[in-house]
Amino acid sequence: MMRETNSIRAKLTLFLTILIPILITQAGLSLITFLDTVMSGKVSAEDLAGVAIGSSIWTPVYTGLAGILMAVTPIVAQLMGAGHKDDVPRAVFQAIYLSFLLSIAVIVIGTISVPYILGGLGLEHSVEDIARHFLSFLAFGIIPLFGYSVLRSFIDALGKTRVTMFITLTALPINFVLNYVFIFGNFGFPKLGGAGAGLASAMTYWAIFIMSICIVIKAEPFASFRLFQKLPRMNISRIGQILKIGLPIGFAIFFETSIFAAVTLLMGHFDTITIASHQAAMNFASILYILPLSISMALTIVVGFEAGAKRYKDAQSYSYIGIGTAVLFSLCTAALILLFRPEIAGLYTAESAVLQMTQHFLIYAIFFQLSDAIAAPIQGALRGYKDVNYTLIAAFVSYWVIGLPAGYLIGTYTSFGAFGYWIGLIAGLAAGAIVLFIRLRLIQKRQLRHVSNH
Repeated sequence: MMRETNSIRAKLTLFLTILIPILITQAGLSLITFLDTVMSGKVSAEDLAGVAIGSSIWTPVYTGLAGILMAVTPIVAQLMGAGHKDDVPRAVFQAIYLSFLLSIAVIVIGTISVPYILGGLGLEHSVEDIARHFLSFLAFGIIPLFGYSVLRSFIDALGKTRVTMFITLTALPINFVLNYVFIFGNFGFPKLGGAGAGLASAMTYWAIFIMSICIVIKAEPFASFRLFQKLPRMNISRIGQILKIGLPIGFAIFFETSIFAAVTLLMGHFDTITIASHQAAMNFASILYILPLSISMALTIVVGFEAGAKRYKDAQSYSYIGIGTAVLFSLCTAALILLFRPEIAGLYTAESAVLQMTQHFLIYAIFFQLSDAIAAPIQGALRGYKDVNYTLIAAFVSYWVIGLPAGYLIGTYTSFGAFGYWIGLIAGLAAGAIVLFIRLRLIQKRQLRHVSNH
């Protein structure tokens, strides 16, 4: 459970105890998508393309909506910090109702819109068919996936991040076996190809949702909250309070994830070698992003707990521990990229032209992840303070007002070409990191002034 700490060393120990399982969990979740893609590719190029297209449509939608449900973490962390344990079950259950409403909305809107979206992409008929079936099967797992997102946020907010790590690591072999069964048609089941990856994922989501319910009901400290003992009525006012915090978080994440899809689409006029090199370097950058993202999630928990207890000095200390940890790791990964660029590029391709250009893109990835190392942890700290509207505005402005237009102009009208898009995104990210840091300092100064006046 979360606890008060009285020294920097104790804070660092608690922070790392919470962070490391989150990091493993995020890596595990990324590995599920990786397994779907790689195993589908073993069937045919069409199956690989179909799953890739289906995933690129689903991922921004899921991450944005799951971001809304992430509001549970700062809400529960602050309630626990303030000693209001009895209010936690009501808050969590209203979030479960909200997750159900969001799931139904996604299924209905998706059923209507997906055929039009896929039809407008000009895909080969076989690829479009695989993508449509992949998403149709995946829809069966949306309700448990969003329900699990709520329970994960509740478990994490109590500082028990090892539990969600255990659930995710258990999900990996389940997903692998189900992929083996449904993609390739083993043990007497029909061979569904890439579409089978959607069914395997949906069944995996049901497995982790049921597992998390059992843990919350039977294992301590979760059982003491008696979460499923008495089902409260749906409370529109409480759901509104969750949305007040959750919607800005969700939209900020959506702006962040969708920008990369937009850049890839805008780069469509470049040659195949350039696009392949861009995708390889961007994929590697997204793997590195798991670290600042995990630090961001850990900071929401510890800062939320301390802010709830009105120990603002401690909350401030945690925020700097988190930012310092992220920057330190990013400097290490920057050194690794500089030293091992040929080897990293070689993981993605054997073609000499793509190999050379990917190495060039990786130089820009260094600056990309350095900006992420500052911006992402600050976002997490601000969520811990329940300060989310400013982050939403900063995300929109830094990516869509500065990053994308600057990238388009540099990429189209200068000799930088495709690298111009990366320069634009780096500029946007850096601008976002600066304004978010200023916001964090203002919040912290205001709170410390409030304490000294009382």
